[in-house]
Amino acid sequence: MNWENIAGQENLKKLLKDSIAENRVSHAQLFVGKEGYGTLPLALAYAKEILNGENEHAASKVEHLNHLDLHISFPVYTDNKNSLSKNKFEEFREMILASPYASYDDWTAFLDSENKQLFISADEIDDQNQKFSLKSFEGGTKILIVWRADKMNISASNKFLKFLEEPPAKTLILLTAENTNDILPTILSRTQIVEVHRINDEDLEKYIRTHFSVSEEKAKEIIHEAQGDLNEAVKLLNSGNKNDEFEKLFIQWVRDAFQVKKKPEFLKNIIFWAREISGWNREKQKNFLNYCSEIFRLALLQNYQSESLVYKKIDANGFNWTGFSKFISGGNIESILEEINTADLHLTRNGNPKIIWTDLGIKLSRYIHKNT
Repeated sequence: MNWENIAGQENLKKLLKDSIAENRVSHAQLFVGKEGYGTLPLALAYAKEILNGENEHAASKVEHLNHLDLHISFPVYTDNKNSLSKNKFEEFREMILASPYASYDDWTAFLDSENKQLFISADEIDDQNQKFSLKSFEGGTKILIVWRADKMNISASNKFLKFLEEPPAKTLILLTAENTNDILPTILSRTQIVEVHRINDEDLEKYIRTHFSVSEEKAKEIIHEAQGDLNEAVKLLNSGNKNDEFEKLFIQWVRDAFQVKKKPEFLKNIIFWAREISGWNREKQKNFLNYCSEIFRLALLQNYQSESLVYKKIDANGFNWTGFSKFISGGNIESILEEINTADLHLTRNGNPKIIWTDLGIKLSRYIHKNT
């Protein structure tokens, strides 16, 4: 990964480059932020700069993730009583080379493992300890990147803490995590925190314009929805008919929810609606939840006459956007969004999708009439 291929983050890139030039590289650093903000691309570019400074032939090897002194740990599931990253490295390498901003959910979907728990195990830490006890292949720095370090289980965290406290000579440890909530405080106290904030809209637009053919109107819509997350922006650009599918199912949900109050037989439609969505992979289900949240927020803005902020409306299949928006207000928006967030949480924790979506679908029919 080259610095110039990273979207935005100019101040942070300069800070990292300066730390190398001034020989003040901290031996353990934690890049905190969403994957779509560039945590892994920044860590890889940083590693490349350090290794290339020691050996001018290192750059190409790092770019292809095959440098012998660059090791990467990441969450995997237990397979035949084994939970080592190296067993899934080729798959991880394939995903990251194609999409360096890929998320944990992308990795789960890539492995087709929505119903399996992905984590970093104590055995993985032992394996890395063994590798780092050996001399570097090229005689310089050995670098360990732990992608999504917040996915370490407790035993792995305790073993990793010992590795942090007494690292082998000429070792650099780079961690990435979406947040610090699930990382041991003792690990946090021994790492330098590098906050990776959302990509600003100007830089995101520049990246989109450079790499994709997209209209100004579409770019504006995507930038607003992506909220500084390049991974999300690329998904929106590549979604194609998926947004049409989301729109169709949202309309179906809302129409049935309106009807249920007077005609209980429409409840059957909601159950069939929930069954269809529950058959998707988890990532797609979570994306649909995000889509629904955003549409409800836009409807609220429409209702409160902030039309200049409504960058997208639903007008397909005879859907009455203005009429629908009148039912979304301060009286029910909090309850609706809370239920959507709860559904997202239950999906993340591998809850039963049919139950989750049925419950959400039915609750909307209750909240959508509560607008005062």
